Amino acid sequence: MEALGIDVGGSGVKAAPVDLDTGKRLAKRLRIRTPQPSTPEAVYEVITKLVQAFDWHGPIGCAVPAVVRGGVVYTAANIDDSWIGTDAAGDLSRLFDIRVRVLNDADAAGIAENVFGAARGLGGVVILLTLGTGIGSAIFSDGELVPNTELGHLEFKGGDAEDYAAARLVDSGLDQAAWAMRLNEYLQHLETVLAPDYFVLGGGISKNFDQYSAAFDTRAAVIPARFRNRAGIIGAALATKGPT
Repeated sequence: MEALGIDVGGSGVKAAPVDLDTGKRLAKRLRIRTPQPSTPEAVYEVITKLVQAFDWHGPIGCAVPAVVRGGVVYTAANIDDSWIGTDAAGDLSRLFDIRVRVLNDADAAGIAENVFGAARGLGGVVILLTLGTGIGSAIFSDGELVPNTELGHLEFKGGDAEDYAAARLVDSGLDQAAWAMRLNEYLQHLETVLAPDYFVLGGGISKNFDQYSAAFDTRAAVIPARFRNRAGIIGAALATKGPT
């Protein structure tokens, strides 16, 4: 079985067909720059171009940087505020005359890692964090997703946690070792609150994990994600199968 996975980001909208039995992409990923302003209608046009480019007529999953409940968007991060209150799943399903599953982008990444990636087969509580401009999160309890967590927006050190520990701080000049120490503080805080068995870290850190691993001293095991920037597409496609 196959599905088209679409990952809507603040800078680009990416898509590829995915084999749902293996998690492998079946064609080269296509990417179109996210329109500005990134209203639902403008992004739908980009999604339509991607669907047409693959001549796609099967199941579609779409990950967006937002809290999504029942296909309705409740927040907007790095996309236009006009998404809030939009029935994105309904709009896209009508547009393509097929059921489209819409979900949070970090949840999609988590699904990819849970089914075929670094979290596959792990029991207990697993917290996946996507570390980039902000901090996205997905929580699994014995393999079951707890959707729409926003752990990057927990209050920490007097502000949002992602303002203290997001990977963007390294791009802004923070020393890598200092950032790793901040990230470890944040992981310790999450451990105090949620007592996970594992942390799975996605984003650029997963590519260079050995540079940072010595900084982490949580009781929970800390492991790098497998799929990196492919996770959103893979997870969105997998989400078309239903609850994971």
